[in-house]
Amino acid sequence: MIFQPEARRFLYRLGGRAAATGKGSGLLGRILGQNKPEMENATITAIVEACFEMSASKTGALIIIRRTDRLEDIISGGDTIDALVSVRMIENIFFKNSPMHDGAMVIDMGRIVATRCTLPMTDRTDIPASYGMRHKAALGISERTDADVVVVSEQTGAVSHVKGGVLTRIKNKYDLAAALGAASDKSDKEEK
Repeated sequence: MIFQPEARRFLYRLGGRAAATGKGSGLLGRILGQNKPEMENATITAIVEACFEMSASKTGALIIIRRTDRLEDIISGGDTIDALVSVRMIENIFFKNSPMHDGAMVIDMGRIVATRCTLPMTDRTDIPASYGMRHKAALGISERTDADVVVVSEQTGAVSHVKGGVLTRIKNKYDLAAALGAASDKSDKEEK
């Protein structure tokens, strides 16, 4: 199908609008996978701690945090697991010699639900040359879904947060925690 990516983007946006207007809680919400995204402080803390420990050792990582979009096509393309989010688990998955370190990790409701996921790349041509494949994949998934994405660069150790096609370099743990917490708070306000 020639228009398959465009049709998928339309359906993602339709689902996002249904959630933002509060109309995603009925049948349409169940079909499109709209449910209230919640992320506990313990999950945020584990993600933040792991990312900055991986940053110090220049271990590359790509973490997708599901909000309202289902991400089933992304999850089904990877290795499905069910593990509690913890610093050690995240670090072990992205350890350079781990068989699961390539690709993205998907976190949903405080659980790691998939690893080794392949993400769509951004179509943008204005990406700085210093950004690698992880950054391009992070931008790609954030343009198509409402997920939060955290990237740790293998070359520089830099930590970035990506949301809605906007990549923000993160300077410290507090900024990353605020970015992830603020996204959760914003979703809560939109549903009220």
